[in-house]
Amino acid sequence: MFIENFKVECPNVRYTETEIQSVYNYETTELVHENRNGTYQWIVKPKSVKYEFKTDTHVPKLGVMLVGWGGNNGSTLTGGVIANREGISWATKDKIQQANYFGSLTQASAIRVGSFQGEEIYAPFKSLLPMVNPDDIVFGGWDISNMNLADAMGRAKVFDIDLQKQLRPYMESMVPLPGIYDPDFIAANQEERANNVIKGTKKEQVQQIIKDIKEFKAATKVDKVVVLWTANTERYSNLVVGLNDTSENLLAALDRNEAEISPSTLYAIACVMENVPFINGSPQNTFVPGLIDFAIEKNSLIGGDDFKSGQTKMKSVLVDFLVGAGIKPTSIVSYNHLGNNDGMNLSAPQTFRSKEISKSNVVDDMVNSNAILFEPGEHPDHVVVIKYVPYVGDSKRAMDEYTSEIFMGGKNTIVLHNTCEDSLLAAPIILDLVLLAELSTRIQFKAENEGKFHLFHPVATILSYLTKAPLVPPGTPVVNALSKQRAMLENILRACVGLAPENNMILEYK
Repeated sequence: MFIENFKVECPNVRYTETEIQSVYNYETTELVHENRNGTYQWIVKPKSVKYEFKTDTHVPKLGVMLVGWGGNNGSTLTGGVIANREGISWATKDKIQQANYFGSLTQASAIRVGSFQGEEIYAPFKSLLPMVNPDDIVFGGWDISNMNLADAMGRAKVFDIDLQKQLRPYMESMVPLPGIYDPDFIAANQEERANNVIKGTKKEQVQQIIKDIKEFKAATKVDKVVVLWTANTERYSNLVVGLNDTSENLLAALDRNEAEISPSTLYAIACVMENVPFINGSPQNTFVPGLIDFAIEKNSLIGGDDFKSGQTKMKSVLVDFLVGAGIKPTSIVSYNHLGNNDGMNLSAPQTFRSKEISKSNVVDDMVNSNAILFEPGEHPDHVVVIKYVPYVGDSKRAMDEYTSEIFMGGKNTIVLHNTCEDSLLAAPIILDLVLLAELSTRIQFKAENEGKFHLFHPVATILSYLTKAPLVPPGTPVVNALSKQRAMLENILRACVGLAPENNMILEYK
């Protein structure tokens, strides 16, 4: 059975006019390595910590500013939200298609809330806590191309023609602000698009981004702004002691106009200065150590890196399954070809390297979890290939071969072929990232030994489910297994309304 909404009624939850307040017992374990009777033993000690949560229930008017607004992802997301808001339907060669938010965790997935007369009851994920309605988002942003969003949508060739015709009147007046362009950080083949750029020193560019955010907020009368990078993949920035290793050094390097500060890091600096959440949807190392330090000092939310949409999402599911089943993956080979501008930019070796790193590290935590299968330092052979094939456009082809060792020296090979419309997978992920980033700024909590409430750590691990290379606070383990990431996100929101995690024991039926 599916219900549209629900309210929790228990002593641990209190609803006020402005907040949801909850008390939650967090059950976990701690380990100690002790010498007992001359022998060292691992001792596992169950631990329970009481937390209090309070969630502001006022849903703000949200503005979303996209870096790369005129790209495939930006034009697709903007058009998709307009189509949903206006209730647009259009003719395809197969049927009359209705606008929807399929592919969005917050808008199109469900959570189990209990059982009723032996039947499982589910509700929309978005019903857990008050969230921004995507139809109400106001879009803006920057692009190094001055093409309006209607023409950019046509250039992207993602939507059916009938839908494009209906969306055009809404999108023709949407023109991106000039963006930061540095040819040293992206492929040379992007130069011809760069007719809409911010001039000046890097510090002047940061000041212009801050000015743009303030003017957008004032003009649209939004309560909050979230900024997300969905522009070209950049090459990795060199990490240099004295330049970008601390917040002080990074800001001093900005003053000196150092060449090795990337455009994406400049946008992130501007957002941290304005306490505006910034999310990196590409694989480059936007968040150099100095930027992470700066965000922590300012308590300003940052999240990333790289949208987890198709091939990598499957990898984080399949490798988790194999290792969890006691099967040893020994070779993982991933091949992609695509023909959109992302593929064109990734044809340059320096930008491809950023993508290769974000795709390759996705299995590390799963491999490290099983010392029966893998000796210390052992790792599957893992190769990632991306080729630019203009003809296929946004319809990316992904081919994967997983070879594993099984019982008594046997081998098992799984081969997958995945054809995915790249931007139609990425757009709902962008939507989820900005909605969850906004929601997380309305949640405060404290442990029983803490004196006052505080926000989540500014490095937003709550967004890990949606990114290939999750950014985590220093000293925090990286989790890539998709099921664990999904459970973490859902269980945090459940805790905010006093619901226990789903344990799937169903003891009441045993």
